[in-house]
Amino acid sequence: MAETRQHKVHQKKLQELVKIMPYYVGEYVDDKLDTRSSSTLLNYVLDYKMFFEWLISEGITEAATIKEIPLSVLEKLKLDDAKNFFKYLQRRDIQVSKNETKKPEKISVNRKISALRSLFHYLTTQTENDEGEPYFYRNVMLKIEVNKVKETLGARASKISTKIFQNNDDASFLWFVRNQYEKNLPDGSRKRIFFKRDKERDLAILSLFLGSGIRVNELTNLRLKDLDFELNIISVIRKGGKKDTIPVVPEAMRDIRDYLDIRSERYKATNEDSDYVFISKGSTSPSPLANRSVESLVKKYTKAYKSNKSMSPHKLRHTYATNLMEETGDIHLLMRQLGHSSTSTAALYSNPDQEKAQEAARQLGLRRNQLNKD
Repeated sequence: MAETRQHKVHQKKLQELVKIMPYYVGEYVDDKLDTRSSSTLLNYVLDYKMFFEWLISEGITEAATIKEIPLSVLEKLKLDDAKNFFKYLQRRDIQVSKNETKKPEKISVNRKISALRSLFHYLTTQTENDEGEPYFYRNVMLKIEVNKVKETLGARASKISTKIFQNNDDASFLWFVRNQYEKNLPDGSRKRIFFKRDKERDLAILSLFLGSGIRVNELTNLRLKDLDFELNIISVIRKGGKKDTIPVVPEAMRDIRDYLDIRSERYKATNEDSDYVFISKGSTSPSPLANRSVESLVKKYTKAYKSNKSMSPHKLRHTYATNLMEETGDIHLLMRQLGHSSTSTAALYSNPDQEKAQEAARQLGLRRNQLNKD
């Protein structure tokens, strides 16, 4: 299984986090490492940390530290206490900006329920003490319901459509970055200097997102050997460490070629096959771009294009997917291009019922206007 830079970082963070966890959490992680990604396990253990900290703050355990929390606390945890933890999660305020807070998304709370269910299931069915019995039998988490997010496929598809580039806006956006963005920056400013240095790189990144639909992690892990300009394809590492090869819009490959023409000189980079494609200029040597850096630059350019609408790499992926579906109508091609295993996920980009409803509404509006004229 191929490992990305992000997975290696998460694996290291996971190892450090496990050190402050009770021994049984360490056993759980060790048992699941071969079947679940380090990224998933890291998120789970972060959820356990929040849960254990809550147990201590509420006086449900006498342990002074997370590491000291005994199995008996989980075994004897009252249903009301378990429910109160999830009420706490649902009702707490999350800071989104200096003057703004929001309540957690249901999907976030559901993930924490799933994480704790997984741990309790392991402790009550997949462990063994000296007597050959599970660590304990009573699983209070089985009594906690997952509050599924009730949303139709049409509603989800409609929500996506309001947050992506429509019609030819993706092409107009790339034109804006190529020809107009610099003009909006003050002469001699640091922003203008850095843009001129990074213009070809940033354009290549934006163009590749809109010309292939790859994920941000797939982009930041691209190596020079993964680019095939003859066939206009790239090799990527999908979720789960699976290797895949996908076609790219030729214009996007040309933008990458333009970037590579200046990459060595401008970033003092080598051209070894194993070198990362997208890099930043460090004080001593170049370093591969991090996911967060790519997310920031996408947000910066999309907000400059539409001042009230900054976007993420995932929204550029959605834009590509919608355009591909409109162009081909082939859901299986879409699944392969995006690395999806489920047609229900891919179907979000094709919503004929919504399109029919919109057309019907337009026709009814024309009819109303005609009657008003008469």
